[in-house]
Amino acid sequence: MNPGSIPEPALLEHLLRESAARHTHLCPRQVLGVRLGLCGLRALALVGPGYDSRFYNAVKRLLTIVETDGCGADGIAVATDCAIGRRTLRVMDFGKVAATLVDTHTGLAVRVAPRPLARERAGGYAPTAPSRWHAYLQAYQLMPDEELVQVQEVRLIPSMAEIISHPARRAICDCCGEEIMNDRQVAVAGQTLCRPCAGSRYYVASAED
Repeated sequence: MNPGSIPEPALLEHLLRESAARHTHLCPRQVLGVRLGLCGLRALALVGPGYDSRFYNAVKRLLTIVETDGCGADGIAVATDCAIGRRTLRVMDFGKVAATLVDTHTGLAVRVAPRPLARERAGGYAPTAPSRWHAYLQAYQLMPDEELVQVQEVRLIPSMAEIISHPARRAICDCCGEEIMNDRQVAVAGQTLCRPCAGSRYYVASAED
């Protein structure tokens, strides 16, 4: 892809079809997610023949951190071929359709997000669309990269090593007795604790109410 271009129609159509299969329909945020993912790959020069993400992800070279769940995240996942099950996709829920792509071999990281004026400019690319929703759906497939996506080189906090951690390490929580994987345990007053037992929990047992 040259600067200012849009993805090849066949590639974009293939990725959108794959994303739509996860929802039984296609929506604007899925299109936006796919476009964000492709721009991130291009910025990192992590693309194989035909921009096939599987070319490099076979060795888990790419780590993608999405900033919200939902349709946009699926579009990004499809474009990057990253998945939670392979530990190549993470969610940091900031409520934004944006993502950071990291080349784990070089440490280079770029954040991709929609340009602030992308929504306002969408109407000009789909003037006959029957609704604003349909205008976004069409325009996000047609807008040049420089009008749709902003790309910023970033540095991870915490570090990439801390995010990826050590998948082979396991520990047992001294409080609840549950297994802790990926080196996520914490040390508190000489005890090895899981994060919920250390106070960072998102749930409470019904019996404790």
